[in-house]
Amino acid sequence: MKRLFDSFGSSFLDEWLALFEFRYIFQNEIPMTNQGGRREGAGRPRGSNQYGEPTRPVRLPVSQIERVLRFVREREHELPLYACGVSAGFPSPADDYAEGALDLNAHLVRQPAATFFARARGDSMIGAGIHDGDLLVVDRSLTAEDGKVVVVSINGELTVKRMRREKGITWLVPENPDYPPIQFQEQDEAHLWGVVTNVIHSL
Repeated sequence: MKRLFDSFGSSFLDEWLALFEFRYIFQNEIPMTNQGGRREGAGRPRGSNQYGEPTRPVRLPVSQIERVLRFVREREHELPLYACGVSAGFPSPADDYAEGALDLNAHLVRQPAATFFARARGDSMIGAGIHDGDLLVVDRSLTAEDGKVVVVSINGELTVKRMRREKGITWLVPENPDYPPIQFQEQDEAHLWGVVTNVIHSL
């Protein structure tokens, strides 16, 4: 062993012995404290965040973090919903309290991943309550059944009409007598974009 240390030189041996002496003193003379684990009083108090409740870590793809944060912020924009109905005839006394909060996103959008918005143009669907400039909430996940109001692309042009099926023939029927029904022809290139679930109309 001595021959081995001599091969490294005296300076190396001195440094090695000094390190050994330091570790001996540190381990045997200086009292050790428990490291790691939960420490009393450490961290923020439970429920001290803005929601007043416990939290837990969630793994998210980096590309989706901003989208999730935006979704949470938008869902916080809930407005009061009053329990009393608003009379369209004679006035009625208003309740002094609100029934709860209403989030229009949750109320109008059933399937967020399959929903898009479209702006109506023209007055062919005025009988269905769809006016020029109204905002349509369209759900691509719903089945287009007879009588549903649908958004269809016909030969590259979008239109909103009520769909009718009779004896294997599909029609797109307007809600305005000034416009004729549209019958699909064999040469037409038609694609269903979705079913209209709600209409946002400005007064």
